[in-house]
Amino acid sequence: MLESLRAAFIVFAALTAITGVLYPAVVTLVGGLLFADQARGSVVERDGKAVGSRLLGQPFTEARYFWSRPSATGPQPNDGAASSGSNLAPTNPKLADAVRERVAALRAADPGNSQPVPIDLVTSSGSGLDPHISPAAAEFQVNRVAAARGMAVATVRELVADATLGRTFGMLGEPRVNVLELNLALDAQGAKVK
Repeated sequence: MLESLRAAFIVFAALTAITGVLYPAVVTLVGGLLFADQARGSVVERDGKAVGSRLLGQPFTEARYFWSRPSATGPQPNDGAASSGSNLAPTNPKLADAVRERVAALRAADPGNSQPVPIDLVTSSGSGLDPHISPAAAEFQVNRVAAARGMAVATVRELVADATLGRTFGMLGEPRVNVLELNLALDAQGAKVK
């Protein structure tokens, strides 16, 4: 019996060292070397100050900015420590009410916009932290942002086109726009105009 316990303890100690120390150390080292930006959180800096991450959505509510997807995290939106979807079924009245409220808020922010509201502007992603919107969601907001900033619609559209990322490897996922990077490009463009 003592021999079996000794063997079990040796296996336990060896597996703990391999899976708890060696493997995480190798993954951290390889990640830091091959994917340095992602391993450090893909932090975006302006004037030496961190303003966000390319990988995590942020709430934007001013008319002069493009708005992100709604966040299902709580109690604060886009809380990285509480990543989750809403888990509300499509037939759940709470989801329908939330979507109606979001559509109403988008319509109130841009009363002249009669385009259909893109679904990603009124529903949260599975993680609740999606940093991207669809090109259609960006296009939906172009006129509002241009008017709020006093910029030409064509200039804002050009910034959206520049910020639009294609499918990964030309075939994975959908085209998308990183909202933080687009809003930072808008701020930089506004600084040039002034």
